[in-house]
Amino acid sequence: MNFFRKTGDYFKESYNELVHKVSWPTQQELSSSTIVVMSASLIFALVIFAIDFLFENVIKFFYSNIF
Repeated sequence: MNFFRKTGDYFKESYNELVHKVSWPTQQELSSSTIVVMSASLIFALVIFAIDFLFENVIKFFYSNIF
């Protein structure tokens, strides 16, 4: 019985915290953060692609000269 009361209290306190204590971002803050994350992800993906492309060509160059 004590387990169910503790579980119920947990959900009530979680709801109270989410509704009254959490500061949610505004639409403008959310949009700007999304743009920053998407830009950083794109730059990171391009850097990884460039490194992969470079290593692939270096390995192909060495293997073509060895064999």
